[in-house]
Amino acid sequence: MPSTEHLADRAIAELARLVAFDTTSRGSNLELIRHVEATLAALGVASRRVASADGHKANLLATIGPNVAGGVVLSGHTDVVPVDGQPWTSDPWTLTPKGDKLYGRGTCDMKGFLALALAAIPDFLAAGLKRPIHLAFSYDEEVGCLGAPDLIAEIAASVPAPRAVIVGEPTGMEAVSGHKGIASFRVTITGHEAHSSQTHLGVSANMVGIKLLTYLSDLSERLARDADPASPYEPKGVSLTVGLINGGTAVNILARECVFLFDVRTPPGVDPFALIKDFQALAAEHDAGMKARFPGTGVRVETRAATPGLAPEAGGAAETFARRLAGDNGPARVVPYAAEAGQFQGAGYSTVICGPGYIDQAHQPDEYVEISQMQRGAAFMARLAEALAEG
Repeated sequence: MPSTEHLADRAIAELARLVAFDTTSRGSNLELIRHVEATLAALGVASRRVASADGHKANLLATIGPNVAGGVVLSGHTDVVPVDGQPWTSDPWTLTPKGDKLYGRGTCDMKGFLALALAAIPDFLAAGLKRPIHLAFSYDEEVGCLGAPDLIAEIAASVPAPRAVIVGEPTGMEAVSGHKGIASFRVTITGHEAHSSQTHLGVSANMVGIKLLTYLSDLSERLARDADPASPYEPKGVSLTVGLINGGTAVNILARECVFLFDVRTPPGVDPFALIKDFQALAAEHDAGMKARFPGTGVRVETRAATPGLAPEAGGAAETFARRLAGDNGPARVVPYAAEAGQFQGAGYSTVICGPGYIDQAHQPDEYVEISQMQRGAAFMARLAEALAEG
């Protein structure tokens, strides 16, 4: 087996390079993609981009070893969440070691896994793989898993059927077999401005928004009350939250616009659109009433993203294999966050989540990954090379 200590050191050095790229979802990830392409090319590994429609971002796919069936996909997203307004005590774009932790945006979510996969390539190449390892790096996971569908389609079209997909979201290097799905929505209410003393001459988008938000708040509480107490998820059942609200221009003007975003997180098999059917009917009712008074006003509900959950597979090949590599004999596990794993499963691939770090550190100021987690990840990659060299 390759030296895991040296592999972990290389992975930490690579993590420093990856963290230095600001790949916040609102921007481009192409500088990081170019870096990964150059890293692969220097090792003699070909790669290909799967670009976004506007060319501003790209997924990346590469194969190490023979392009035959029965390989393993190592999947991870390149984008990170914003640091705006967060009280960081170190530069989020500089990997900062402190004690047994490595601080920086994306260290656990999820550039640590990408760094491990890239650092392990020399070991993969030296192992004489009989089955391939495919690297599948995506964009825009954090804003709705938007890049993965095109990447998965490219895998289906060009890669002989892999045995397993391992999505490296932070799980403490333990196998996770299920995650919730997420559907997110934007609601735009367009009112008619007037002086706030003359409410009969206009319609406030904010006042309509309050009625719709009240419905969602009540629905959220109802869904929490109705959750199955036997659910393995925490929180149990469906959760609904409003994450962003903007509206109005001044206290004495009837608001012309109110915009809010909300998401619904559902266990696998639960249809989020069925859950908000009555909300959409209420929005349509307000839309019609507003338009009857003032043409050009109304309510628009748009779906921003809809990502399926990952359903646990009984005896799933991916989970069994990941547990073997991780030395994991623990209980079955599921997580409440959404990931690209459900999209891979929906395309017919046996899929598991397993990566360094813990979700409790993700999206936080002073995000970090423990050095011990990188070391466990290095051992995982070394065992992966050994297993696929055996065929």
